[in-house]
Amino acid sequence: MIYSQYPKGQHFPAEKCTQNCIIFILKGELLVNSEEYPGTTLQARQCILQAIGSKVELLALTDVEYFTYRFTELPLLCEERYKDILERAYAPLTYTPLPIIPKLERLFGDLTEYFREQPNTCSRYLNVKCQEIIYILTCYYPIQQVSTFFYPISTYTESFHYFVMQNYDKVKNVEEFAHLGGYTTTTFRRLFKNMYGVPVYEWILDKKREGILNDLQHTKQRISTISTRYGFDSLSHFAHFCKDSFGDTPRSLRKRTANGENITIICKEHNKEQEDE
Repeated sequence: MIYSQYPKGQHFPAEKCTQNCIIFILKGELLVNSEEYPGTTLQARQCILQAIGSKVELLALTDVEYFTYRFTELPLLCEERYKDILERAYAPLTYTPLPIIPKLERLFGDLTEYFREQPNTCSRYLNVKCQEIIYILTCYYPIQQVSTFFYPISTYTESFHYFVMQNYDKVKNVEEFAHLGGYTTTTFRRLFKNMYGVPVYEWILDKKREGILNDLQHTKQRISTISTRYGFDSLSHFAHFCKDSFGDTPRSLRKRTANGENITIICKEHNKEQEDE
């Protein structure tokens, strides 16, 4: 649990969530830009949930005060209630922030005082408070309302899903991915295909393309930095990949983006040797 205060104008560029994340706004207005909440103004006494792997951009429209809770698995005190929530979870046409009810607001009032008074926080105390927060969210709201709220993480309830989402951008090939999780390559490919419906290598390439295109279009990172981040051993290899995937070199793609052009993925190359089941 992290307590934050930022002045008006504070900006956090789009960044991928490495864990599930709930943002609770206590004071002020925070502009959120993500797939679920595009251009959404999050106001005082509201909260949103972003699933692992999603990209979130934040801009303080006023001075803001908020809590951020990051987690891999929810600390559940009432698992039966949460199972009911997941069974009814569905994707809404439009996501809307969840209001913070008075019971939850009082809890955050106590936590705010705690963070202001304690120079060194106690992890055990905060863990207990996190359990209480999730208990209120799951048990004190109408089930249909929280079913929509928790939908973004409803597909990541199994450990294999968590493992994939937390590590896919840290590996260069299928064999390395399987070894990291303690699986044989054959077993890993089978589990992955059963859960995601596509070969693992094809899925990794698609994720790599999405990340590269986002970094070229929306960040000022050096091209060499982006190339290294996504595992390319040379800039020429990276340029070749970009030409195949987007139709142009990295520098040209940046220039076209700066001129207002919308760049899309045009090619999905396949590596039959690595995809063979």
